[in-house]
Amino acid sequence: MFFHKKETIHSVKINEPNPRFAQLLLEQFGGATGELTAALQYWVQSFHVENAGIRDMLQDIAIEEFGHLEMVGKLIESHTKNVDQTEAFKSSLFAVRGMGPHFLDSQGSAWTATYIDEGGDVVRDLRANISAEAGARQTYEALIKLATDEGTKKTLTHLLTREISHTQMFMKALDSMGKLTDPMFGNIQPDETVDIYYNLSSNGEKDERGAWNSEPTFRYIADPMNQK
Repeated sequence: MFFHKKETIHSVKINEPNPRFAQLLLEQFGGATGELTAALQYWVQSFHVENAGIRDMLQDIAIEEFGHLEMVGKLIESHTKNVDQTEAFKSSLFAVRGMGPHFLDSQGSAWTATYIDEGGDVVRDLRANISAEAGARQTYEALIKLATDEGTKKTLTHLLTREISHTQMFMKALDSMGKLTDPMFGNIQPDETVDIYYNLSSNGEKDERGAWNSEPTFRYIADPMNQK
């Protein structure tokens, strides 16, 4: 059961409407990294999670993301309201589609369910969610840098902040399962090459070494072409 309260989870106020900026905001309404994608992704993931606590977390965050979708929608509505006669409005997607939010990204491409990343395994899904939050945070950071309205910046900063919060929650959930840094989840055991690092980008210069290609985790194969 869903219950909608007629106020946003965080204040949404703008001083100067800017329909061109509203078009950029569509990225977080109907885009790949947008709030609809996140809300539906976490919600559908929750149905196959056996751990009651992690299932509850996914559903709580999903509902918060629907609240964020509402905030972005109200921002877009405010930035396109009563400016339909301006040149800025006429040069935006809203000239054809009308004011308010639409399930399009900033380039006019329609939202698609292929944006949703879920795979029926809680470890795989939580890792996908960390990536999703990183993508959303990057988009919000770009929007904040482009925004000129202080009220808009404040709302977007809150949304960016919550992406960080959700990332921490997903990481803590993985850690509680002992899977935060364990790459070997699943039921099929890997073969004997699991600890091999192949040096496949050598051009005669000194090859860089680090924890990602060194003992004790990895056997470094410096010259794979001559490897027997």
